[in-house]
Amino acid sequence: MNLKQMTYFVAVAEELHFGRAAERLDMAQPPLSRQIKQIETELGVLLFNRGRNAITLTQAGERLFERVQSILTQIEDAKLEVRRIGQGAEGRLRIGFVGSSTFGLLPNIIKSFRANYRDVNLSLMPMNNAQLHRTLVRREIDVAFARPALQDSEFLTRQLAEEALVAAAPDTLETARRGVVTLAEIADTNLILYPEFPRPSYADFVLENLERRGVEITKRVFTMDLQTALSLVAIGEGTCIVPASVASAARNGVRFLDLAPALDLTTLSINHRIDEQSVHVRNFINIAQSVARKTI
Repeated sequence: MNLKQMTYFVAVAEELHFGRAAERLDMAQPPLSRQIKQIETELGVLLFNRGRNAITLTQAGERLFERVQSILTQIEDAKLEVRRIGQGAEGRLRIGFVGSSTFGLLPNIIKSFRANYRDVNLSLMPMNNAQLHRTLVRREIDVAFARPALQDSEFLTRQLAEEALVAAAPDTLETARRGVVTLAEIADTNLILYPEFPRPSYADFVLENLERRGVEITKRVFTMDLQTALSLVAIGEGTCIVPASVASAARNGVRFLDLAPALDLTTLSINHRIDEQSVHVRNFINIAQSVARKTI
């Protein structure tokens, strides 16, 4: 029994009248009667008791009516679900992000997307740049927030924001000027860098930045992520150079200081595969850019 025959059967079962069922289906009665007979022949059962003035369902017909109604409902639900996913109203979006992005644009982007697409399930996964690159290549994530941008000919990258770098320093650090630390003072402390592996990474961006200004860092402490780096700063293990947005969240034992002279700006980018056709990714990118423009 095919889908069209199921529709014919349900119409007759609901109307219990071939004439009314045929009118409802916008077809002649004889072809409808032949279709029902064909179903009965195929199944080897009688589905309708055909009386002179009325027809009724047999027990087999009643059971088939229940099952076919359920099947047709599931098919309609599947069509609706697929259509909503195709329109971006439902589905799943997998987002990878560097830890520092959670202090800046990312929270507002996520809030805005959820407000507009409540039924899209978001999977949020913190990663470093190397992990973002690898998982995006493998299609294990759909969108990546990276710092700096991911370099790959298969990726489309959009810059969302630029921001200054500041020093996260222990609150016990003595500086010559209030609220400012010099690069020379940074060089005299342990410089906490992240991530340690894999490289190159944000750590190399910081080191190259300092090297261009003639600052040699001999005391280096590597750790795996921003949160661990800030924890080490809080207990006095050294200083860490972070994006300015990180300073928006107060942390016990840490104070954020401007750098003198200033270092190059750091950029937050959003990345996805060039061949990505998902409407969810397109909607998310549009919202991310809109939020970024309003924030600047």
